Amino acid sequence: MNNQNFQQQPYQQQNYQQPYQQTYQQPAYNNYNQTPQIPDEYKPISMWGYLGYEFLFCLPFVGFIIAVVMAFAPENKNVKNFARSYLLAIVIGVVLSLIICTLFGATILAILQSM
Repeated sequence: MNNQNFQQQPYQQQNYQQPYQQTYQQPAYNNYNQTPQIPDEYKPISMWGYLGYEFLFCLPFVGFIIAVVMAFAPENKNVKNFARSYLLAIVIGVVLSLIICTLFGATILAILQSM
């Protein structure tokens, strides 16, 4: 076989350029000065709001009832979650106090019975 018949041609890339067309360009938006539109149910609570709710929930008996109502009733999800976290903290506190009191009481009874 003669290799001269199978010489490779140098690679040439064909130009497939399309003619320049005016395409639709989106207008540039300046979002730096615009405040985001947040639905009312997700509006953030200010630091003073959290402090006010904390003082409100600390009221004896009435605060617990208000916390239960706020955990299920309001439209704002942030108020709901704060009230639920407050109630969860109360439940954890009650459970821990019962455990500690039970252990302490059992130790006192054991000491008294050994005398």
